Amino acid sequence: MKPPLLFLCHRIPYPPNKGDKIRSYHLLKYLCQHYQVYLGTFVDDPEDWQYQPLIADMCVESCFIKLEPHRAKLKSMIGFISGQALTLPYYKNRELNSWVKEKTAQHKIEKLVVYSSAMAQYTMTRDFGFENTVIDFVDIDSDKWQQYSTRKKWPLSWVYRREGTKLLTFEQKVAASFDSSLFVSSAEADMFKQLCPRSANKISFYNNGVDTGYFSPDIDTHIPYQSTEQVLVFTGAMDYWPNMDAVTWFAKKVFPSLQKKNPDLRFYIVGSNPTEEVQRLGNGMDIVVTGRVTDVRPYLKHAIAAVAPMRIARGIQNKVLEAMAMAKPTIVTSQALEGIRAIHGQEVLLGDNEQALQVLIQSVINGEHVEIGARARQKVMSDFSWEENLPIVGSHLEDVTD
Repeated sequence: MKPPLLFLCHRIPYPPNKGDKIRSYHLLKYLCQHYQVYLGTFVDDPEDWQYQPLIADMCVESCFIKLEPHRAKLKSMIGFISGQALTLPYYKNRELNSWVKEKTAQHKIEKLVVYSSAMAQYTMTRDFGFENTVIDFVDIDSDKWQQYSTRKKWPLSWVYRREGTKLLTFEQKVAASFDSSLFVSSAEADMFKQLCPRSANKISFYNNGVDTGYFSPDIDTHIPYQSTEQVLVFTGAMDYWPNMDAVTWFAKKVFPSLQKKNPDLRFYIVGSNPTEEVQRLGNGMDIVVTGRVTDVRPYLKHAIAAVAPMRIARGIQNKVLEAMAMAKPTIVTSQALEGIRAIHGQEVLLGDNEQALQVLIQSVINGEHVEIGARARQKVMSDFSWEENLPIVGSHLEDVTD
């Protein structure tokens, strides 16, 4: 019989349509193959409740808690009084806390996997008797808040800087109390070792994966563009601030001069929940904001290139890996390339300012870099396989007890 395992995740790990949910879904699938999984998670998007039965069927037992972002933000203000990072009261829930205590005792659960640092608060307030504990930080959230602070005016700059400092203190406590701390890339793990030297020997990583059968240039799909359009495409959740910042900067600073030279050039922003700021970028002519789509692959396949002009980023950008898997010329900034180790000019095109990006995009429009897409796909197939990478989690779950 498979041993029981508690898996705590800050967001329902389905559908795998954004970075954190892609990784958590594949992690859950892997864990269910080897353990009897007891899943505790939040649902913060009403659209995602339809997937509750699918995820529940994968697990022995599960607890799904409704999280309303607006109410959670108000609740997070308690952190100013308690001295905590605001992230912790945002995800604090009495019902989930009781469920964790009950199921752990009832089923004598000895193995724990936590996905995202905020969920560690449910297992750190008492001794549950776990024999093996693994935290998947994914990336360093505290550093992300520090990056946010540099691009905001006071008082938000102060709030974000405080959050970065407070959250780092909590992350350090989590790393000290867990047997293994995992990240999404070697670069991310190395950076956290510097921030948390006392736990350096317990910090490691496993790469994301890409389903290269699903994200394949050979798929038969409809063409979502007009026949005369030459399209640059950006994919991602459009209520996520780093994505919002990237497309806004690109649309205002990089794209206009390219469009003047190339009248048929279009910029498609493809992703769910576009904010009002993002929607205003769409002008009904050369910039199109699609909102949520059922399948991003047609938009990737039929674009001339994918762009990822990130100025704020942590971890690995799945949007970059997916575009590369589709054998698409992918034009990135350094922040978007973190953790991927692709070679500029061979597997991706890298530029860190307006002029550099414009030159690279124009070269693709002119028909250069014909082979770069095929080499990009080969890079993803060799380095980013779920089948190769997820057993690393299993090895950490068994190391302590074996």
